[in-house]
Amino acid sequence: MIRLNLLPFRAARKKENVRRQVSVIILSLVFAIIVMGYLFVTLSSKITDLNTKIKETKTEVEKYKKINKKIASIKKKLNILKKKQQVIDRLELDRKEPVRLLDAMTKLIVARRMYFKSFSSKGNIVKVSGIALDNQTVADFMSRLQKSKLFRSVKLGPIKDKKVKKANLKTFQITCVKRPPKKPAKLKVKK
Repeated sequence: MIRLNLLPFRAARKKENVRRQVSVIILSLVFAIIVMGYLFVTLSSKITDLNTKIKETKTEVEKYKKINKKIASIKKKLNILKKKQQVIDRLELDRKEPVRLLDAMTKLIVARRMYFKSFSSKGNIVKVSGIALDNQTVADFMSRLQKSKLFRSVKLGPIKDKKVKKANLKTFQITCVKRPPKKPAKLKVKK
């Protein structure tokens, strides 16, 4: 019988399989290291890009904060100017009010039949006291006051008889409430 020894062939095959497995493991480790290196490089470049963008954004935010502070100070100044303008407008209306009131009263008086003894205005209340020839004159004056657009409430106080020389005259007191004056139209500014 012939015997063949196949052991060295099997041993050589085992060595070849071991070498192949070791080389696969080494190549896969090298490949994994290369992939991890690539990922490290790309992620570190993204991180540096993001850090530069963050720095740029922070500088822009600081720039805009300064601009916002300027805008806020300008808004405060504008509010102050608006308040001053409102005060000026109110003073302008109040400056013209006594002249307007006296002019209106001289137009509403019943000529040659009455005259004023006193005339006062506090806030919206106007008090008039005077002397008239008769009750009809006082009634005519009151109806003129009510028809005018300056007063919204006209109330008659006491009417008393007064003798001056040979004439019987009537003293009267009237209280009126003024309507608020019309505000002047504001100019529109184009933006």
